[in-house]
Amino acid sequence: MAPEARIKLAFWNCATALCAGAVALSSFSLTAEAARRHYHGRHHPTPPVATLPARALPYPNLSLPFDIPGTQYLPLAWTDIAGWSDDDHLAAYKAFRVSCKSITPQNQPSPDAKAIGGSLNEPCRIAKTLELTDNARAKAFFEEHFSPLRISRLGEPDGFVTGYYEPILDGSRTQTDVYTVPVYRRPSNLFVRGFKQDSVSLPNKGQVFRKIGRRKLVPYYDRGEIEDGIIAGRGLEICYLKDSTDLLFAQIQGSARIKLEDGTTVRINYDAHNGYPYTAVGRILIERGIIPKEEMSMQKIREWMAQNPDGAKELRRQNRSYIFFREVNLSDKDEAVGAQGVPLTAGRSIAVDKALHVYGTPFFIEGQLPIDSDRSKTPFHRLMIAQDTGSAIVGPARADLYFGAGQEAGRVSGRLRHPMHFVMLVPKSLDPVARGQRLPVPDPRPSEKIAKLFPQTVPAKDQKSAAPTAAAAKAPETAKAAAPAAVPQAKDATVAVANPVPLPEPRPVIKQNREQRKHVRRRAIQQ
Repeated sequence: MAPEARIKLAFWNCATALCAGAVALSSFSLTAEAARRHYHGRHHPTPPVATLPARALPYPNLSLPFDIPGTQYLPLAWTDIAGWSDDDHLAAYKAFRVSCKSITPQNQPSPDAKAIGGSLNEPCRIAKTLELTDNARAKAFFEEHFSPLRISRLGEPDGFVTGYYEPILDGSRTQTDVYTVPVYRRPSNLFVRGFKQDSVSLPNKGQVFRKIGRRKLVPYYDRGEIEDGIIAGRGLEICYLKDSTDLLFAQIQGSARIKLEDGTTVRINYDAHNGYPYTAVGRILIERGIIPKEEMSMQKIREWMAQNPDGAKELRRQNRSYIFFREVNLSDKDEAVGAQGVPLTAGRSIAVDKALHVYGTPFFIEGQLPIDSDRSKTPFHRLMIAQDTGSAIVGPARADLYFGAGQEAGRVSGRLRHPMHFVMLVPKSLDPVARGQRLPVPDPRPSEKIAKLFPQTVPAKDQKSAAPTAAAAKAPETAKAAAPAAVPQAKDATVAVANPVPLPEPRPVIKQNREQRKHVRRRAIQQ
């Protein structure tokens, strides 16, 4: 054999031996590692991997002081409330004690159901034992047992108030040529789900049915059908009035005093409604351009209806809601009874949204109202007590101020439609500042690196081409003129959007099913 062939053969044999040795070594290493893992897996279990602590978001389910949907709050000091020291706190204290007569642990809602819940029990227990006659001591009582909290609808700085009163009307027990408009009591076939037909108190909102037989339910008659006499002659008439406008305003106010021909007085109060939502006739007159919005009042509505009888009939029927009354045993000296079941106090009682608030809650209302005349701006800063409700009173900072009975009270209340500051007096047991300190702080803001990875910007050209919002379209020209001039931007500039920076989603843990695990195992064995 040639020398070159011998060298190649020797080199080939060496390379083959080295490869065989490497394969044998790797097989030995894999076998040793498998044996080591098997031994440690059976005799020395692998310690569990430490898990990261849970994030604070979402927050733990801690009990909040209270929660009113769609509402913003601002804790205040008593010195921050304009006009607080100038009010007649003794008058407010007397009205509060009247509410406390019906506030007991048995008839108060649970703390989870309403903003205040049963927390008024303790202030009322103390008030029932204190016969105060001094304004300073009454003021000290509210400051000692309550905390002030400015309240308004989310995104709005103020609340809104209207006024109501108790009309005094002429009437008759029997139908005559003069008194032709019946005042009806609640019909026996009126049915509300969840209530017995003879229940003393029915809700002022929601569906109402007419029961036919034992099971069939249909919507109750609307105002037009009732005015046409569909329930007449059934013995439901309490008394009769001169004009349908008088009845409409008695239904809007929820109560009335009927002066009969023999000199006696019949007192009527709200008892039930027919299930249709209330439609404000004043708003319809404004929308039709008949009465300007700035001149709207109950007196203006009365004057227009008196001058347009046919138009008044059509206008009334736009409000399909109809109120039924009950006769109450009150003297001429007693005030009307509110939904809380206690007599109202002129100038101190308010109607609130029953779905959000609890009767007996004090509210300090501050602003300017046309009390003295149509165009006056009389300072109004008064502590009021929630003792009534109404179907049109909706929202956390919405109130109807009660001004008493008679024409003068009607003139004052009829011109109120004004924004006002609302301060809700919260019992100390629900102090949001003290209880809010136990809530966890939010997670730290994302780092600058994360913020750069998720820029919250939109091209400036998109904003220029976007249609203006409804709020911007309704903004007056004076507001637009007062706005600062826009700063010129570069062509490729971006405008920040007030959206939170999203955190990256964690990698999901996907568990394989049995078939996938078997398939992977077979492939490993085959290999």
